[in-house]
Amino acid sequence: MPLSEHEQRLLDQMERALYAEDPKFATALEGTGLRTHTRRRVYLAAAGFVVGVALLMGGMIIQPQQIWLSVIGFLVMLGCALVAVAGWRKNPVVGPGPGGLRAAPPVRRKASVMDRMEQRWQRRRDEHDGL
Repeated sequence: MPLSEHEQRLLDQMERALYAEDPKFATALEGTGLRTHTRRRVYLAAAGFVVGVALLMGGMIIQPQQIWLSVIGFLVMLGCALVAVAGWRKNPVVGPGPGGLRAAPPVRRKASVMDRMEQRWQRRRDEHDGL
């Protein structure tokens, strides 16, 4: 749910006050946002995926009887791929500012026929009350 205009102004004022009072602390908080955490998690999952590929290939190259190593490698690859994709999809929408987190702008959807009719009705009622 996006922040209202009033809440957004209050948040901006608090951010400016934090920077004015303790710029060192505010700068330290900038890099620890949710986006940085998510990016780090995706990178670790990619590294784990490469380790899974190595285990898979190692199990196939060493001996045919070592199939369990290949199975473990495949499971590591699968788990890391799921973590990476889940992290990528949940990547927060960010904007400029300390900490980097901001509410996402509301997604504009096309108004349905009922929504448009209700808006017209409200406009007519407001115009009638104003006269």
